[in-house]
Amino acid sequence: MARRLQLGDPDGHLRRALGHFPFPEVADRILEQYFIPGGKPLHDPFKLQHMPGVTPDTALTELTVAANFVEVYLAKEGHSGPVGINFLEKIQYPTLPSLYGAMLAGVDYVLMGAGIPRFIPGILDDLSNGQPTTLRIDVSGLAAGEQVVCGFDPRACFGASPPLRRPHFLAIVSSAVLAATLERKSTGRVDGFVIEGASAGGHNAPPRGPMTRNERGEPVYGERDVPDLARFREIGVPFWLAGSYGEAGKLAHAISLGANGIQVGTAFAFCKESGLDPELKRQVLRLAISGDLDVLTDPMASPTGFPFKVVQVDGSLSAATEYERRRRGCDLGYLRTAYRGLDGSTGYRCPAEPAVQYVSKGGNEADTCGRKCLCNALLAAIGLGQVRADGSTELPIVTAGESARWLSRLLADDRLSYSASDVIRVLISESPVALAGVERTTPA
Repeated sequence: MARRLQLGDPDGHLRRALGHFPFPEVADRILEQYFIPGGKPLHDPFKLQHMPGVTPDTALTELTVAANFVEVYLAKEGHSGPVGINFLEKIQYPTLPSLYGAMLAGVDYVLMGAGIPRFIPGILDDLSNGQPTTLRIDVSGLAAGEQVVCGFDPRACFGASPPLRRPHFLAIVSSAVLAATLERKSTGRVDGFVIEGASAGGHNAPPRGPMTRNERGEPVYGERDVPDLARFREIGVPFWLAGSYGEAGKLAHAISLGANGIQVGTAFAFCKESGLDPELKRQVLRLAISGDLDVLTDPMASPTGFPFKVVQVDGSLSAATEYERRRRGCDLGYLRTAYRGLDGSTGYRCPAEPAVQYVSKGGNEADTCGRKCLCNALLAAIGLGQVRADGSTELPIVTAGESARWLSRLLADDRLSYSASDVIRVLISESPVALAGVERTTPA
């Protein structure tokens, strides 16, 4: 949001949403700090915020709450349908203010994966009641029994905390064992699961057992990695299926297996309404049409350590020459992790930062090989790449599921674009009568 304000918010959406933020003095501070009428000069860098950490400063907390409020507020405009927001367990420091901001705007669902989000349901309970809450932070090098927590108190931050509706919580998982553990041991109610297979875009769960790789260096998934839907049905909690479900017939198939529905990402990521850079979308669609689209499951790309799906696109960080040319650095810090230093202080490191810095903080140099700065690259993919001192702009990285190879099926009449409504028409291409008559394995 800070970068879009610096570009002048040309359509006025951000300022309109901030006008409804329940703490107007905070909205005024944010606009004063970041809004540039007409936008910043093209070659000027974006103003940075303080990097998130265990104890973020007040300005960053306010910005995080407001940004999440704005996203949900805008997503809910003009309709009465439910809106969800997706967070990563691996990105811990902004989680509490992010949840609160989304809840202020009335978010209906919170989804979280890339880890084990056992504490999130209880946090949602706390925030809905206007209570202070905490999140345990992963810190390496702690003494036995030692814990580090990140805290958030709505009243201390804003002077007030109205009661809020608790959103439903859906955990993104890949195994029934993890789902059963979350259902039993989470700090509050888990309302459902998104069961994500290894063909989904973004981060994937690593294969179970020792990791083996194919000739391209990709992790090899086997029978142990196929979700056991019978066990999911036994848990008795609603679930949705994800990973190559964005095709005709997959919705009815999922319902026949007992699912409540499906999660689709890739098909919507490249539609004309998405925030992805338009030229990147055109490049990917041209590759899909020609049959040359290549999606690589890169076990090293993400600083999180999870495999990450990367579309091989010229001029992006997935190109080896571009990756080698980029000067490594960490100035956003969303994926850096905390560690306890020898002097007892808490430090931060990221395997995508310069290797010498990472090693000086106790990291293993081998962990830096092939790591890509997803924080900067994903911002660049939506047209918000940072301008560097030498005048260059951060390169994007594009992620998609394996179903991206079939995006050309959504194109017609020699067009190089399609709409979100085109995707929905494909997904519900079976008649409502046919869907209603599908026999479920278990009631959902």
